[in-house]
Amino acid sequence: MTSPARTVSPDQPLVGRGGQLDALGRHAEAARSGRPRLVLLDGPAGIGKTALLEAALAKGGPLSGMTALHGACRAVDVATGYSGVRALFGGLGLTGRRSRNSRLLEGGARRALPALAADPGELDPDPGSTFSVLQGLYWLAANLMADGPLVLVLDDAQWCDERSLRWLDFLLRRADGLPLLVVAAHRTGTGLPAPDALADLVAHHLPAPLRLSPLDTAETTELTAGFFPGQKPLPSFVGHLLSVTGGSPLAIVRLLRDLRSAGMGPDGPGEARLAGAGEKVVAASVQGVLGQQPGWVRQVARAVAVLGQEEPAYLAALAGVSVVHVEEAVEILRHAGLVHPERLEPAHDLVRAAVLDTLGGSATAALRGRAARLLSDIGRPPEESAAHLLLLPGASDDWALSVLRAAAAQAEQRGASEAAARYLERVREAGPEDPVVLSRLGKALAETDPARSVTLLHEAHTLTADVRARAATAVQYGLTCLAVQQAPEGARVLTETLHALDSELGPAPEPADRELRTLAESALLIVGSDEKSTLPDALRLAAGLTPPPGDTPAQRQQLAMLSVLRAADGGGAEETARRARRALRAPGVPLGVWSLLPASLALSLADENEAADEVLETVLRDSRDSAAVWTYVLALSTRSLFRLENGAVTDAMADAQTASEILGQERWGDTTTMPHTAYASVLTERGDPARALAALDAIKRPHLDRFVWEYHWYLMARGRALAADGDPGGALEVFRGCGDSMAEAGLTNPVLAPWWLEAACLLGAAGHGAEAYEAAAHGTRLAERWGTPRALGYAALARGAAARGQARTGALRQAVSLLAESPARAQHARASLSLGRALVADGAVREGREHMREAVGLARRCGCVALARQARDDLVAAGGRMREVTASPLDMLTGTERTVAGLVASGAGNREVAESLFVTVRTVELHLTSVYRKLGVARRGELAEALRADGTAAASRPAGRLRDAKKRKP
Repeated sequence: MTSPARTVSPDQPLVGRGGQLDALGRHAEAARSGRPRLVLLDGPAGIGKTALLEAALAKGGPLSGMTALHGACRAVDVATGYSGVRALFGGLGLTGRRSRNSRLLEGGARRALPALAADPGELDPDPGSTFSVLQGLYWLAANLMADGPLVLVLDDAQWCDERSLRWLDFLLRRADGLPLLVVAAHRTGTGLPAPDALADLVAHHLPAPLRLSPLDTAETTELTAGFFPGQKPLPSFVGHLLSVTGGSPLAIVRLLRDLRSAGMGPDGPGEARLAGAGEKVVAASVQGVLGQQPGWVRQVARAVAVLGQEEPAYLAALAGVSVVHVEEAVEILRHAGLVHPERLEPAHDLVRAAVLDTLGGSATAALRGRAARLLSDIGRPPEESAAHLLLLPGASDDWALSVLRAAAAQAEQRGASEAAARYLERVREAGPEDPVVLSRLGKALAETDPARSVTLLHEAHTLTADVRARAATAVQYGLTCLAVQQAPEGARVLTETLHALDSELGPAPEPADRELRTLAESALLIVGSDEKSTLPDALRLAAGLTPPPGDTPAQRQQLAMLSVLRAADGGGAEETARRARRALRAPGVPLGVWSLLPASLALSLADENEAADEVLETVLRDSRDSAAVWTYVLALSTRSLFRLENGAVTDAMADAQTASEILGQERWGDTTTMPHTAYASVLTERGDPARALAALDAIKRPHLDRFVWEYHWYLMARGRALAADGDPGGALEVFRGCGDSMAEAGLTNPVLAPWWLEAACLLGAAGHGAEAYEAAAHGTRLAERWGTPRALGYAALARGAAARGQARTGALRQAVSLLAESPARAQHARASLSLGRALVADGAVREGREHMREAVGLARRCGCVALARQARDDLVAAGGRMREVTASPLDMLTGTERTVAGLVASGAGNREVAESLFVTVRTVELHLTSVYRKLGVARRGELAEALRADGTAAASRPAGRLRDAKKRKP
């Protein structure tokens, strides 16, 4: 694809802009070589930004030869989600049914359609989430760049909607190595409609500034001479011209055009005419031109100023004239320089403003109101009418409110929550205490402004009279409270709502009411299990509930929460697993995240590790399909921790590092905990505790100690890292703190965060047998109640650490036997090493060495490098012989490199791998290059053999995921 040839009007003020054109050419060359650039072209209104851009894009200009998408934002569209994106991509014609098979929409690019379509509700696929649309637009740009360098030129960026600016930020964050140039022209000296988004874009990407200054005397003289060939401008004339216009090219051109139309030149009479020009040169010029035209021309000019690029019939309807009059008026206005030579738009925003100023404020508002109704009557999407309604001082009639509500729905379908909120804010002005509007507005703000969202949802709940509707708002409010760390308040509201619901429904509610009540109850369990202060109440509620059969979505969600809360309470693994499996029993029915994630945790704690892995695979697959990146990162991090506890350290590293890499590209990454915790935990097992502690120190989430799950996993990771880093005292303090915190919360599951095992081992090694035995006894009581081989094996290992002599070896033999039957392979290796040491200390050296040798083998197969080396050193010290534990070539791969290698070995292309992992193709290429170098292979076909030689399952799991993805690919 090549950029279309453009022509530049001889009246466009390009004088003195050669330096800026050359600079654009240099930035274009950098982009062509894979060094992406953001250029911010700024200057006051009328300084010539648009003319410069059009000259740069014209045939022979510095941007010609690149795939060029050029769009201009409009003030009327500033509140319309993705209006800037549609201005850029609209010319590609991708939204028609015949275009749906375009190669530009291949793969993830199809997710861009909700942003591009005039009416996203007409799309065949369901519109996606905000991230899904951002990701789709990224891949659309990547598909364009497959043909060559791409330049995105966005004019009048000060009028760009926030969502489009956020996408440019999203694109540039992932543009490393891509042949991309983004040029944004921004008017200075005016308030910005989306200052945060534009400021963030500039702050994050440090654009190359390209500022346009007023013309000087020489440049003004040259421009004047171009208007009056053969006439030399008088110096005094040029001086007056600069004095009146301030060097603004647009104002200079307007005055020169007026003089030429009046038959005057750049001499004495022309200079005298300049002396009468007012301060607002452009406005005076426009109004002077219109004042000389008949009324029907002025009416058409105002219609064009309001509607812009429209069919002549619609302009005629708005202006109240015939189509013939419209066509004739447009020619007159073009000749006068008031309408763009190539588009049916005012020649400049200043011209638009001057045209509408001739009407006055109230008449302009009336004209915009008529335009909104006209667009609605001819069947345009509600957002087009709503854009005009937002510019009116108020919109209180029923028709306007219905349009704004419909526009909000359209914005929600696009994933443009900011736009939906703006429409709903206007609706709220007409009915500030309408709970339905407040609820919708709160939902729209949940992503961008969760604190205000919670306030609005609470207000909506308070104002809702119907008990059933209150239950629905309470559920929404409670779940939103999780995002702003206000779970206790959410739990309080949900508890009150359930009491009111019970009073209204009675003991035998109808099926629909039962489902509503179950939904509210499950929401209370979700919200109540988030923080330590509310978990005891959630545990008591769960203990008093009869598990439902799991026939409905709400019942399955409740069953999942009952399973994980029973696990937290340590009340019996068998019943926990049974509930979790029932929650997942829905063949052919999509399950929500609040059913899948709790069920996966319950299954993992109950030693059902394969089932838990399958559930997380479902979450990951669904997250990839919908581009729900936060859920994807959370599921990867959770699976990393599960796999680590099960001794699959290499796979755990792949998941943790992939999650961390994705996290590094996201704006919200600083407040997350799980990826950091998982990565630190794996680093400790790999023998790098210092880096593990640094990863944990990077967590910035406030009040982490209030939370149930993340906090205790974090403490376990920190304690283990401190112990491995040679600080047993610090580690013991952390583990004891973990135990106190769990007791405060009411958490009694022995394997959720087995602080007591770590404490017993540290205390036993330090010779504090009584304290070690106390910790072991605590864990044994919990393990016997929970009843899994893992829990019982942990208890035996702790007792062995606390005991001496025959009691020690007996407990450790039991630990080895129990853990061999559990998924806890790393702890099995640890128990074997402990038994070997005990036997050597008791004089049974030969048997002790055999257990140490077994520990080395187990630890190596798990990927526990530090434990394997420790066991080998102990074996040699006991008189055994074994070669150094050295890393295989595969051990040199990072977790993400191993994931990429596995996917490529399964036959996936770089593009497929990138889409699967939410990274760029360039990132995949860099990882693959590193993999080839480290493994000493030269071709993709050699990767599978290299991975099989390692004897691990690291490559098989990603391969299976990609095969599933290929089957579903449209």
